[in-house]
Formats: sequence, C-alpha cells, structure tokens
Amino acid sequence: MPHSLFISDLHLAPDRPRIVEQFFSFLAGPARGAEALYVLGDLFEYWVGDDDLGDPLNDSVAKGFAALGAEGTVINFMHGNRDLLVGREFAARSGARLLDDPALLDLHGTRTLLMHGDTLCTDDVEYQKFRAYARNPQNQARFLAQPVASRHAEMEALRARSENAKQDKTMEIMDVNSGTVEQALRQSGYPRLIHGHTHRPARHLHNVDGHTCERWVLADWYENGSYLRCDASGCRAIALETASAVSRQPSAV
Repeated sequence: MPHSLFISDLHLAPDRPRIVEQFFSFLAGPARGAEALYVLGDLFEYWVGDDDLGDPLNDSVAKGFAALGAEGTVINFMHGNRDLLVGREFAARSGARLLDDPALLDLHGTRTLLMHGDTLCTDDVEYQKFRAYARNPQNQARFLAQPVASRHAEMEALRARSENAKQDKTMEIMDVNSGTVEQALRQSGYPRLIHGHTHRPARHLHNVDGHTCERWVLADWYENGSYLRCDASGCRAIALETASAVSRQPSAV
C-alpha cells in the first residue's frame, strides 16, 4: 500500500554516533519503498550554512537522502529552529524538496497540515521573540558572513544558553497552545495536523468547530529513533530497533 513516513527532531551531531548510525539504518531499511519521506525540522543539532557541506556528517546525510531518492522516495525537508539555514545547495545535493512551514497536502486521501511545531508554542513569548530574530534575513546575512569556525562557536554558545534558559520554563510553557492548534486546524480546513518540536510524542484528538481532528506529535531521537507511517487507512507511530548507549539530552527548543 502506498505510504509516507514522517520524522523530526533527530538533532544529528558527530557526538551522537549511535543515533547517526540509526538514522542511516533507517534510510537503508524502513524508508525504502516509501512514497515520500517528510523531515519536519531539526534534522541536525544545528546548521551553520550550506558552505559547511564539506563536513563529513553533513555530506553523508546529503548523500544518504540522494541515494534514497534515487530509488523513488520523494524527500521533503521542512526547517526547524536548529537547522533553519539549510538552503538550496543542500537541497540540490540531497535531492530534497524544501517545504514551507506550514505546508498543506492531501495525504493519501486526508487533508493534512504539516508544521515543525514551534509556531504553536505561543505561550513561550521569549522563544517567539528569538524565533523572529533568527528568521530575519538581515540577521541571517550577518551570521553567514562570518567564517565557518566562528559560526560553529556561536551556535555552540547559543545551544548552551538555550539549555540554561529552559531550566526556568515549565513544560506547559514550552508545549503547544491549544487555541493556536485549533486555529491552525481551522485555517487549514481540518482534520489532521502532524508536527514535531515539543518532544512529547502522542496522538491527540481535538474537537474544532464540530470536527474531530487528530494531531500527531513526532518523537525526538535523543534516546531512540522512531517514525510515523501514514497511508490510506491512517497513521501509526513505529519505534526503531533500540540504539544502545545513547545518552539522554534535554528536550525541546
């Protein structure tokens, strides 16, 4: 049966080799034969620009996608908050199609809205301000004008500040706002939403204007990988074979 797969929040990085290995096993295994693969943001721990494609991990990811695409699977990539600078060169080398956030599609007969998910977390006012700053084209241009090494150092510092800032936030603040979710479903015409970002995997049901809508939250890959498989009969979350010796990392943003 034709089917599509969804993943997000892998946060691939050289210091997480077990998850990197699991990702490539996923591409060589469950992803093969899928009509489409959708990556809904934060594939990488961070991305400093397409001129860093010479990095061994970045290069191997692009080649892995290209190999899967050559077998007939359409690769779709949506930016997250960690890899928002992924650009046309990465897309060209990997064969991936860059998606807008949000993106609306007919998913095997069901109208489905795709999002990274961070725009749904409207209670986290501090994060939303940073999101607007990071997506400002002038700010991005200033960042990309720096040497690659300097960009890496800045990203590492930003990652540390982000982890510290989260210590003062409740999980409720960092989670989605129900009213924002309902508005997104309303504007998209119902009845399904798939997103990542919050690292709180689950299937939620929402009653919006008399419509029963489902919201799938994709899991992160900090401890172990998983994906969402959707076909004409519906969606189900599937865990990959456990990746051993993977250390737990802080979740969200």
